[in-house]
Amino acid sequence: MGDVSHTSLSPLPSSDRADVAARLRDALLGASFTADGLLDLLGAPAYAALARSETVPALRATRGDTPLETLVRLFLLQQPVPHARVADVLPVQDCLESGWLTRAGADEVAATVDIRPYGGPGGEDWFIVSDLGCAVGGAGGIGSREEGVVLGVGGASTTLAGITVRTPVSSALDLGTGSGIQALHAAQHATRVTATDLNPRALHITALTLALSGAPAADLREGSLFEPIADDETYDLIVSNPPFVISPGARLTYRDGGMGGDDLCRTLVQQAGDRLGDGGYAQFLANWQHVEGEEWQDRLRSWVPRGCDAWIVQREVQDVTQYAELWLRDAGDHRDEPAEYQARYDAWLDEFEARKVKAVGFGWITLRRTAAAEPSITVEEWPHSIEQPLGETVRAHFDRVDYLRASDDAALLAGHFRLVAEVVQEQVGLPGAEDPEHVVLRQHRGMRRATKVDTVGAGFAGVCDGTLSAGRILDAIAQLVGEDPVLLRDRTPAQIRLLVEQGFLEPAE
Repeated sequence: MGDVSHTSLSPLPSSDRADVAARLRDALLGASFTADGLLDLLGAPAYAALARSETVPALRATRGDTPLETLVRLFLLQQPVPHARVADVLPVQDCLESGWLTRAGADEVAATVDIRPYGGPGGEDWFIVSDLGCAVGGAGGIGSREEGVVLGVGGASTTLAGITVRTPVSSALDLGTGSGIQALHAAQHATRVTATDLNPRALHITALTLALSGAPAADLREGSLFEPIADDETYDLIVSNPPFVISPGARLTYRDGGMGGDDLCRTLVQQAGDRLGDGGYAQFLANWQHVEGEEWQDRLRSWVPRGCDAWIVQREVQDVTQYAELWLRDAGDHRDEPAEYQARYDAWLDEFEARKVKAVGFGWITLRRTAAAEPSITVEEWPHSIEQPLGETVRAHFDRVDYLRASDDAALLAGHFRLVAEVVQEQVGLPGAEDPEHVVLRQHRGMRRATKVDTVGAGFAGVCDGTLSAGRILDAIAQLVGEDPVLLRDRTPAQIRLLVEQGFLEPAE
């Protein structure tokens, strides 16, 4: 790719000069321009403020002339810096010629893009490239009205990266790549990475992100949704943080899908099934409408393509006024003239009213291609705290789906189980009471679920170490509590099934 510009956005560095990107990367690492280096220099409060697009604390912390302070002012704070100071740190002439830097006045240089250090999951030192002033992606109030602006890493990006299944695969597709963060993650465990985007500027910036991070180049393709993908192409992993915002119109490419309502997310999910290889995963962030007279769970079940298991988690719900205000602030519309802001706000509410939308849900959708005759579809609401990364938790969920689908009650009783690590038991009741009112099992990892169990369930889970079969454990419990072992065997498999399904127990085989 050569140089790409878009409307009045600044020209981008050349993505054809891999040698310059490599030298720039070496210089950045040599000056400790890394996530850890920034934390050490700026301190936690100023570093956290940068993630909120607040620069004053970092400006105050970089008033010296060390190499790292120079780079922070240049690439993170977008301040002009004297040419001589930059020349001590970077291959300045190469950076000027290839477009990473531009001259600012007689003796200063300035960055043409934002470069933000990003720590990879294995401790890798990566760099995310984005448009100036747009390093924090998502609803953070960047206030940019540029149609083709490319944002950096926001909360949605890191959420998707955290929930993605990271097993080694031969092929991965990052659909709507933006600044390239998902493609960068995928390059660590996929032999071949394809990245698509409707915005050619985003593809160019993705190439810069990969090169500056020392990652292999991706196959970059321009187009909407699956348009750039041939009919016979399939992938082991598909990820997308799409432009999911439900809005009246498509003003901003990075967030507005340009289809009515939640049609873009629905189309993306429905078309993904045919693009997945056997056992392949497709993982998306999405918004969906809560429509009067319709259960939102049924709406999402209707999206799931044939031949796919699905796990859909609703993390948040906003009423239509909250939702409109969030995204009006994202575009800086709250700083307009009051009449103009009111007109835009009215347009959002008119759109929702016409569609009978009362709220908007946000969450994750994971599909897995399966040959099972009856695919499993789980749709749940989980607004509670979780522990990222969740990729292994997602993979384990589908492993349990396979196990339970193949196991009738007799197989469960013959099976051997282990209590999953970091599950604790809590007894709830009045102080001084001889027996608890109920017992709760609680996970301290992953989804951090909690579930009530009866005395038998608690006792059963407590002794599951893979040694004895479930049936033998129940026989022993029956003898202890004086219950008929046949009746206990009859009524307990449903509880075992639930504990396995929710991740409290795992098959020991």
